[in-house]
Amino acid sequence: MADKPVALAQKRLMDIKLGQLPSWLGTRDFTPNGLLGSVRGGYERYFNKYINVKKGGIGGVAMFLAGYVALSYLWEYDHIKHDRWRKYH
Repeated sequence: MADKPVALAQKRLMDIKLGQLPSWLGTRDFTPNGLLGSVRGGYERYFNKYINVKKGGIGGVAMFLAGYVALSYLWEYDHIKHDRWRKYH
């Protein structure tokens, strides 16, 4: 039995083919509320997959902390780069 066809706007990014990408992007909502909703949805999916589980481990929290450390380093990289000791002046 074949599955029912799904509208292009309801498909996820990983479910579309490369030729359908421009038309799929045309169905996305790029307003500030739309972008905020997509960030909120991504956060909820992450939270439900890694944090809000019956039998969880440290993996989700460790991934969040590793991302925080990486972002903090990137934000402060210019400051860190200028504070290095230089051998030749």
